[in-house]
Amino acid sequence: MSLGVGIVGLPNVGKSTLFNALTRAQHAEAANYPFCTIEPNKATVPMTDTRLDALAAIVKPAQVVKATVDFIDIAGLVRGASKGEGLGNKFLANIRETDAVLQVVRCFADDDVVHVEGGIDPVRDIEIIETELVLADMQSLEKRIDRISRQARADKELRKEVDAMERLMQHLNEGRPVRTFPRAEGDALGNTLTELQFLTDKPVIYCANVGETELDGGGAQVERVKAHASEKGCDVVVISAKMEAELAGLTDSERDDFLASYGLKESGLDQTIRMAYHTLGLASYFTAGPKEVRAWTFHRGWGAPRCAGVIHTDFERGFIRAEVIAYDDYVRLNGEAGAKAAGVMRVEGKEYIVQDGDVMHFLFNVQGGVCGFHAPLPRRVKTAGSTT
Repeated sequence: MSLGVGIVGLPNVGKSTLFNALTRAQHAEAANYPFCTIEPNKATVPMTDTRLDALAAIVKPAQVVKATVDFIDIAGLVRGASKGEGLGNKFLANIRETDAVLQVVRCFADDDVVHVEGGIDPVRDIEIIETELVLADMQSLEKRIDRISRQARADKELRKEVDAMERLMQHLNEGRPVRTFPRAEGDALGNTLTELQFLTDKPVIYCANVGETELDGGGAQVERVKAHASEKGCDVVVISAKMEAELAGLTDSERDDFLASYGLKESGLDQTIRMAYHTLGLASYFTAGPKEVRAWTFHRGWGAPRCAGVIHTDFERGFIRAEVIAYDDYVRLNGEAGAKAAGVMRVEGKEYIVQDGDVMHFLFNVQGGVCGFHAPLPRRVKTAGSTT
């Protein structure tokens, strides 16, 4: 499954600098003037996971495939974006396509980099963006209320939806995002939420962009961001986009030494992806075989058939069972053979809830035959047999 994180924020807070650093690419122009990023830049970034390295050391596969995250650098917005000011309309359209929002806020002082609002105040910047997103959602909702209200005159079910939309409108009118609106499975808002893809329904991560001397997470501005995030129920990551830009040009060993000199164990890239996984409730399971060791992304709480469907929809439709080894057992016992001998490989059915780090082998029906899969997808899945 693909995970898309939109990098947003006011102009000149370090969005494009961060994007360049996170993707180790330099094709997003990071100039010192508003709206320098006119088209969204997208890059697919591999997720660092040391568990893959451990599995590969045991299996010695032909290749290792990491889970990935799509980062999208979206053009900056200003006050009035919901009314089309600046590049507001394009900004609002692009952000709808993401799964989560990484809102970069400036916590560093630099007289050479102008701030569109005239001074450093990260909480003010957050409130500007959130206000514009709420206003945009209100506009979308108002249009749908007008349209559905006409149809609801002769439809009691649609009347329920209109009533629910009006309650949501009041919620937004109080300045609160859609994601905090109380809802229940099967409620009258289901169609509205699906159709409109509200901007403020997306999880938000605040990214406090600091100077290199404030990477310990301290500083008055960072504390203000953390307090605001706690109040809103959002996550926070503290990074220095400038430092990440420097890291981008280093070898792995140089990068590790550089981070160690600042007392850091991981880069801003790793922190940001890890936080995105946490915010979205994601995890990884693994398949391991001689051709490939691979990480697959799934939502926590998913059952085995749905997780099998991440590899291929046929696997979910024809799911029979899964052979499962916990990651710690797999490494401790030096692979599948050792796990089988120790009796820790389990056979799980359709009700099994997959856990982060599970090493899995799926068995499934394909046109009357039985196939197995733990790496990689066979060329002709229609042929019965085993791909182990």
